[in-house]
Amino acid sequence: MTFQVMLLTLQNLRRQYESGTACPEDIVRLIYDRIKAAGNDHVWIYLVPEEAALRRARELGEWSPHRPLFGIPFAVKDSIDVEGLPTTVACPAFSYTPGTTATAVQKGIDAGGILIGKTNLDQFATGLVGTRSPYGACSSVYHPAYISGGSSSGSAVAVAKGEVCFALGTDTAGSGRVPAAFNGITGVKPTRGLVSIAGVVPACRSLDCMSVFAPDVETSARVLEAIAGADQRDPYSRSVPQRGDSFGIPTIGIPREDQLRFFGDEAAAGCWRRAVDKVSASVSAVKLTEIDFTPFQRAAELLYAGPFVAERYAALGSFVASTPESDLDPVVRGIILGAAKYSAVEVFNAQYKLQELRRVVGGVFESIDALLVPTAPTIYRIEEVRSNPVELNSRLGTYTHFANLLDLCAIAMPAGLSDDGLPFGVTFMAPAFSDAKLLRLAHWWEGSPSGNYLGQANSVELAVVGAHLAGQPLNHQLTSRGASLLRTATTAPKYRLFALANTSPPKPGLLRVAEPQPNGIEVEVWQLTGEAFGSFVAEVPPPMGIGNLELADGSIVKGFICEPYALQGASEITTLGGWRNYLKR
Repeated sequence: MTFQVMLLTLQNLRRQYESGTACPEDIVRLIYDRIKAAGNDHVWIYLVPEEAALRRARELGEWSPHRPLFGIPFAVKDSIDVEGLPTTVACPAFSYTPGTTATAVQKGIDAGGILIGKTNLDQFATGLVGTRSPYGACSSVYHPAYISGGSSSGSAVAVAKGEVCFALGTDTAGSGRVPAAFNGITGVKPTRGLVSIAGVVPACRSLDCMSVFAPDVETSARVLEAIAGADQRDPYSRSVPQRGDSFGIPTIGIPREDQLRFFGDEAAAGCWRRAVDKVSASVSAVKLTEIDFTPFQRAAELLYAGPFVAERYAALGSFVASTPESDLDPVVRGIILGAAKYSAVEVFNAQYKLQELRRVVGGVFESIDALLVPTAPTIYRIEEVRSNPVELNSRLGTYTHFANLLDLCAIAMPAGLSDDGLPFGVTFMAPAFSDAKLLRLAHWWEGSPSGNYLGQANSVELAVVGAHLAGQPLNHQLTSRGASLLRTATTAPKYRLFALANTSPPKPGLLRVAEPQPNGIEVEVWQLTGEAFGSFVAEVPPPMGIGNLELADGSIVKGFICEPYALQGASEITTLGGWRNYLKR
């Protein structure tokens, strides 16, 4: 059987499986060939034997749409339990073999995933650098002299090298985001508790979070959907609240320029300016505004410059204190044992301060839908980090440390290369349970169509062309039902647009015609739940109606159509390309 050696995204693999061009065994063989060819690059701590992975691939049988991760190869960070495989947390002296698989991993397997192995990390998930492991230091896929980021270093590099389709990591202070930035992939840090951490060796248990690395947003989203859900095994697990997710044209907040820090890396600063320019130029899709970044900075300082680090001692202090120094990374050992100095009074005082900051940050998010920041201010060489391990590691958390303390979800996205050829990334953040919103924003950033996520499978895409556009008089009929703006698009060149006579508020009419038109008509595509769509349609008055509308990319969505009799006295405005252009005359 001949198949394409493709980028390992979920969509690519699914197309291969559906068409019969490839089967899961083909992909498993391809992956193990790639891993062997890479040699000892310090990515893997333990590989599932190839024959065992092939056996799992054969056991899957025929492709089925009911298994969303059918035949999808994945890896897990070696702080996450898999029954029968050692969990080392990059410390052989700590190693044990669990009898139960972590909930999130089991969900991935039950959804059809094929586990390839367990990946390298900063010891005890303590670090953002990827250099604190007795199994060696992973390097960025862009340059062997530069760090891969940590602590989920191996998981990120395995994805970036095409050795798996996705990988699970953890993220307490940025470990699911910094490695994504340094390897040019997507890193999703969901809302704390959205994905179970049962079966994860704790770093800071009240702040720990499972994370997903993938080559694109669609893969990340589908994996997150498969592994999310409340879990009785995890006391920190949370259910997604039932609420409308109105988004409209999202307002993106960025830190004031005087509050940004790149630690002398002008190339990274240039990448950030280009990222901001990209957002600024997309006025029809997003709005941009500056915010005061101070409360976020102050929250970040509480994590490792304050008593919250004592939670690491609570998790691992007894083991570290009783283990010979030779078995531990000296930096990790110093961080964990140093946390014992804090008192309960200091912890409570820090909690009071954090609660104040959460209230301030909540006010910031009343005026913005999401925050956009650099994922990391710079990237360092491996030798630089080894020479100055604590300070440089701390710098890398400038834009990540505060997320879990403030109960934010986040998605790290690639943002190109700097002028010196090194990777740069940006991160979108929003309050807890805004994960679906961030996935849609990330799709926009990536330049791909967005989909329905996290329980939104019964939703409907509706194209609007006139008075229901964002900012127009009837838009509230969408936002009041929790509709979210997915994207701006154009119709196929098969429609004529008219300004209808005697309508209040003024409305256009869209008419499909047989003869080709010179251009398509601008529309906005909104997303509603099935229930909200039904109530919306019930309010649409004649002569308007809802039918199938063809977009320029060939997709079909629901949209406004107009009956021909209503065009009496109307003025044709097709050549203007859209209702907004008509209003600007």
